[in-house]
Amino acid sequence: MKLVDELYNLYKNKLTGDEEDIDMLAFAFLEEMSKEDLLHIIQELNEQELYDLMGLYLIESLKGKFAKDDYRRQDNHVFSLRNLH
Repeated sequence: MKLVDELYNLYKNKLTGDEEDIDMLAFAFLEEMSKEDLLHIIQELNEQELYDLMGLYLIESLKGKFAKDDYRRQDNHVFSLRNLH
C-alpha cells in the first residue's frame, strides 16, 4: 500500500518500530484524517489491498468480540463456582 510505504519512509529513522511506536503513528495519522480523506485512500486501493484491509479489520474485530465474550464467560463462571454457604 502506497500510504504504508510513505509513512514507513518518513518515520523509519525516527521511531524504533515497536508496537507502541506503530500504534502512536497510526493513531496520530488517523486523527488528522477526515472521513473524506479516508474514503479517498480506500478508493485508490487495488483489489488485493482492499481485501487485505477488510480481512485485517474483520480478524481484529472478531478477536476483540471473542475476547470480550470469553472474559464475560470467565467472569460469570467464577461466580457460579462459588460456594455461598
